[in-house]
Formats: sequence, C-alpha cells, structure tokens
Amino acid sequence: MVGWEAIAGMFGKNAGTEDLEAFYPVRPECKADIPKTRFRPRAGKTLSARRWHAAFSEDGHLDIAKVLRRIQRGGIHPSIKGLVWEFLLGCFDPNSSFEDRNQLRQQRSGKFITTPIITDDGQPIEDGGWHVTSAVADKKVAQWMLSLHQIGLDVVRTDRALTFYENETNQAKLWDVLAIYSWVDDDIGYVQGMNDICSPMVILLENEADAFWCFERAMRKLRENFRCSTNSIGVQSQLSTLSQVIRTVDPKLHQHLEDLDGGEYLFAFRMLMVLFRREFSFIDALYLWEVMWAMEYNPNIFSSYELPSTASDSNSAQTFDQKLLKQYGKFERINVKNGHTDKNSALAVYLAASVLESKNKVILKEAKGLDDVVKIMGDITGNLDAKKACKEALKIQNKYLKKAKKS
Repeated sequence: MVGWEAIAGMFGKNAGTEDLEAFYPVRPECKADIPKTRFRPRAGKTLSARRWHAAFSEDGHLDIAKVLRRIQRGGIHPSIKGLVWEFLLGCFDPNSSFEDRNQLRQQRSGKFITTPIITDDGQPIEDGGWHVTSAVADKKVAQWMLSLHQIGLDVVRTDRALTFYENETNQAKLWDVLAIYSWVDDDIGYVQGMNDICSPMVILLENEADAFWCFERAMRKLRENFRCSTNSIGVQSQLSTLSQVIRTVDPKLHQHLEDLDGGEYLFAFRMLMVLFRREFSFIDALYLWEVMWAMEYNPNIFSSYELPSTASDSNSAQTFDQKLLKQYGKFERINVKNGHTDKNSALAVYLAASVLESKNKVILKEAKGLDDVVKIMGDITGNLDAKKACKEALKIQNKYLKKAKKS
C-alpha cells in the first residue's frame, strides 16, 4: 500500500511509469512484454484525491458535474480510481448522502436481509420471490456448474503479468465475482472476455461485494456484447452501426473495406467486445474506460428502486435546462441535444471509428485483402493514445450526426 504522503508527492509532479507501477506492479519477467504506458496523472487536469474529497458536501452529496469535467480532462489518480468508478458506473447516486450509501453498501454486502424468508416456526416462505421449483433450480444449477470450469480456466490466464494475481487469494476473488455474476445473470451467464472487464474492479476495490457491484453495473452497459446465438454475435448491432458511421464520414474507406469483403467490420469485434482491453496497456485501458464512462455519464443511470428512502430524487422530473445538461458527460450531452438515443451508438463505436480513421491511409494503400486489414488493426495493440482516441471519437460523432441530420 502506498502512503498518502507518497501519493501527494507523486501528484505534485507528472508521475512517471515507475510511480504508476507502485499501484499496478508488474512481474519482473513480464516487463519487457508490457506495452508502453502513455497515461500520466497531471496536476491541474487529473482528478486527485484532494479534489475528489472536496467535491462532496458536508452530508455526502457529490458535485458530479465538477468531477466529470476533471475526469474528461485527465482521468483519475490511481489512489481513488475504484471509489470514483462506483459513481461513474451508477453504483451510487451523486444525490445520495454518506448515510444512504452506507445503508446501500450494507444491503449489497448481505449483512442484513429485510425480507423474511422463514415463518416464526421455521417454515420457508414460498412467495416473495424466494421459492424456486426444483426443476428450474436443477436446470439453472447444471448450467451454472458448467460455466464454473470455464471461469476457472480464464481466471488463471487473466492479467498474468501483474503481481496482484500471483496471490491465489486474489485469483479466488476474481473467480468469486465471476461465478456469482454467472448465477445472477442466468440469461447470458458467463462468457469469455468478461474476466477482462472484471479484473480491474477486483484490483481496484478491496471489498469483494463492492467489486461485484461495480462489475455488475459495468455489465449493464456491456452485457449485450456477450450475447451470442447460432445466428448472431453480441456486438453485431454495434458493428452494423460502425459500418454506418464509416460509410457516412468516410465513404471511400468504407467502399474499400466493402471491396475487400470486410463490410461487416468483423475485424473490430474484439475492440468492442472487451472495450479495447487488448489494444491498450493495462493502465491506459483503465484511463480509457474512466474517460469513456465520464463522457457517457447520464444522471439517470442510477436505478431509484435501490436507493434508501431518505435519498433525494431531484432528477425525477426531467427538464433539459443548462444546469441539468452539465450533469451529462460530453458524449451523452451531444446525444441529448440531438435527440439521438440509439443504444448501439455507444462511444466505443466512435472510438473504433477513430482507430480506423487513424489507419485510413495505410488501409487504402496497403490492404489488398481482409487479412491485411486484420494485420494493420492488430499492429495498433499497445500503441494507441487513449486521450487522442477519445478526442477524435467526439469529432467523428459530431461529423456523423451533422451528416445524418442533413440526409
């Protein structure tokens, strides 16, 4: 654990890679294989622990607009990433108080149950959602048990370069979170790649229940990526939107990809599936995610049914005045202003478009077949600049919405 004095010292300067490795240490034998990290916490831009604590009122209400602005400028300092992610992903409502969140955390940790599940004489109560028929239970248990083997195989392969996972207790923590999620989401269950999404939450949040709920909230955004059938893949709708975006903003590139039989954009499958985890270093991927989540932030992300009754419900009546718009991230604000509500037009789609655009000339000049496109896209792994990619993504979003409006 890094002391607060050391953290303050790091933050007073432009922290280097060595300082960041104090938070995410890499196994010595893996250092040569780790992609170069571009993210650096920068004073005056990155959300620091001091500014984070200053954004709360005395009773715990968070000035989310102020926090979003700072994250969009320079990400989050490693010392507070997990705490901030819980708000970005909607685990907690900024309008709740410290007490509200303590109550909710206790409920989510299973420290107490408010609904009775047995009668006074010890008999099980078979209503209220607790009773499950044995036939359904058997089928669900069998499906769940099958997924546990795959989870075990994937856990030992996850972020192996980090010393964090040399500890079997930490591997077990990742296994626990994925196993519980697989049980809870019996519609999709566990799919390979979810481990890449879950791992940072387990690393950033010491409490296992907090890590689970952070992951569960992230999966509300991403779970459809993992829905697969014999006829379709989970990200197919996003790939279709990506095709539409490139066709609109860069018809020449789109036509070239069509000619190479790449018009379905399957080469971008992995980018969208696991949110660019493989295209960036571990540290840069975390930075990319938090900037994305800040840009996509919607004040309605928090489900009010989970909120203790004492909490505020100030967003119940929506009027898109300037004060309310400030509570949206940059990306979502543009969508709201344009009345654009397509759920498949996530920021990740525009990020994939920005990556393609950055390789426009190379693809047009060198790609003679689809394998060439795959190779060109593969070569970007570890070489992307997250901040630049987000900036370009917003430009493409603006350009696309303007052209789409005209047509």
